[in-house]
Amino acid sequence: MTHPFLAAIDRRVLLADGAMGTLLRDRGVPTSLCLDEQNLSNGELILAVHKEYLTAGAEIIETNTFGANRIRLKSFDLADKAAEINARGVALAREATHDCGRQAFVAGAMGPVGVGLASGGDITLKQAHRAFAEQAGWLIEHGVDLIMLETFQSLAEAREAVLAVREAGKDVPLIAQLAFQRDGRTWMGEEPATVARELHNIGADIVGVNCLPGPQAALDVIEEMGRATKIKLSVQANAGHPRVVEREVSYPVAPHVFAEYVPRLVAAGCVVVGGCCGTEPEHIAAMRDALRDGAPPPAEPAQSPAIDVVAPAEELSADNATLREKLAAGRFVITAEIDPPRGLNPRRALQGATRLREAGIDALNVADSPMARVRMSAFALAVLLRQQLGLETVVHVTTRDRNVMALQSDLIGAHVLGQRNVLCLKGDAPTGSGYARAIGVWDVTPVGLMRIMKGLNEGIDWAGNAMAQPTSFFVGAAANPTAASLEAEIKLLRRKVQAGADFIMTQTMYDLESLERFLEKASKFNVPVLMGVLPLHSDRHAEFIHNELPGVVVPDEVRARMREAGDNGLAEGASIAREIVAAARGGIQGIYLIPAFNRYEVAADLVEELRTQP
Repeated sequence: MTHPFLAAIDRRVLLADGAMGTLLRDRGVPTSLCLDEQNLSNGELILAVHKEYLTAGAEIIETNTFGANRIRLKSFDLADKAAEINARGVALAREATHDCGRQAFVAGAMGPVGVGLASGGDITLKQAHRAFAEQAGWLIEHGVDLIMLETFQSLAEAREAVLAVREAGKDVPLIAQLAFQRDGRTWMGEEPATVARELHNIGADIVGVNCLPGPQAALDVIEEMGRATKIKLSVQANAGHPRVVEREVSYPVAPHVFAEYVPRLVAAGCVVVGGCCGTEPEHIAAMRDALRDGAPPPAEPAQSPAIDVVAPAEELSADNATLREKLAAGRFVITAEIDPPRGLNPRRALQGATRLREAGIDALNVADSPMARVRMSAFALAVLLRQQLGLETVVHVTTRDRNVMALQSDLIGAHVLGQRNVLCLKGDAPTGSGYARAIGVWDVTPVGLMRIMKGLNEGIDWAGNAMAQPTSFFVGAAANPTAASLEAEIKLLRRKVQAGADFIMTQTMYDLESLERFLEKASKFNVPVLMGVLPLHSDRHAEFIHNELPGVVVPDEVRARMREAGDNGLAEGASIAREIVAAARGGIQGIYLIPAFNRYEVAADLVEELRTQP
């Protein structure tokens, strides 16, 4: 027997609802909160939004569960509530249709996992598959009429989602929608026709597009799909590129413009039309009127043979916590710095990283051409460390060498390759590095870079242009507890925290009194602090750091101990480092270990000792 939803789209075009997130943000839900969790804590607001779309004429209501897979919810520490959030999302949509007396279909909304996938990513496609199957199972169990996959940026992830839904429910109707770029391709370069055919062949009943920057951009992709295949199509476009004025976001495309595109979208093969970001009940009402005024019926689809694909499965890892998750859980973390090579051979860096991994390091810091000397790209080495050794990295990004456009391009590229943790720095001046004639760019300050990254995390670049999908950077700020003016340093740190700093890494520390004063003032920011630790090697090394390394103070008593150590300076320096960490441990949440002269073995020994302590 044909499913009622599939029977309905054989007869006529169905109208879907519009944006949920836009309305929730407009009605006061902060950007820092998880929208899916609002099902539990703010159910009346979710119910009200559903009712507004039903009143406007929507015949398909999406549950507020777009980001409610277990992996995505982990970033909000809500993974344990995933089943409850999905169940409540279905119940609220059902309640809205009952209260309005409407016979609308309830679609279980599912989005991507929200982290990097495949090589260089945070999780594997198999793990994503498992999360999708789990969420689809909850939605089907609680009675959705169909599943709607949306805003997937790659065919690979969308494929896993389709297979997972079919694993959870063989007969549930399924719509699979991807977000495309301005050039009409996915983020991974796949063409619309390829996407449509492949997703339909593995189980999607309808394939389409959503989250494009307007109805014209959506029409271009839909027409390309329609020319290449007779598969039934769906479309949910954004209300244009968002415009940002004083951080307030608005969308320019008016409801009547959406209405004008409805006949053309239906003629191109769409059996489902609706809205995405920036669309509101007024847009849906205008599209309803356009459909009533005589949009042509959908074309008869040609049946494509299905391809039998075995769906992979893999349990989600419970122990593979990221740096973000460890800090959020209050764990004491240890990171260490790896300098990129000055030439083409990263062998020494990879060997040092391997030893540190064996010692139990949590993450590696990759410096961005320290002292303004030309080295391998920090992003390139970070990718090598992740791909070859499976190590998480914190990439240092300076504002010295790139303007605001290049910074954003590099960051977006790094995000696609799996990089999430970034420490924002100004960078050393080229003067005295052999590149005295080189010009430092410094288009933005480190504070400005943090604001840029937080904007990217909201899906908006610095110029206010919308991205197909927001990033998920974990942003670090530098601080110097021994600065000449502690008050000025705290004032600057406050600006960094306000700009969005998620964690703080301090300059290397030897002066515990200065550290205590700094931590007392910095504690009010409620941001985890990782203390810089650079083990001394000799009395000469101690004097150099004290006198010639800007911003670092080595107290008289520490320098005296290094002089007295004589030939045993390396062991004494390690002992001093252990004492500093032990004394500071109650006020910090981790350390940032800097191996002097690339002595990774010394750093690894210290890591192993610290790992044995409670």
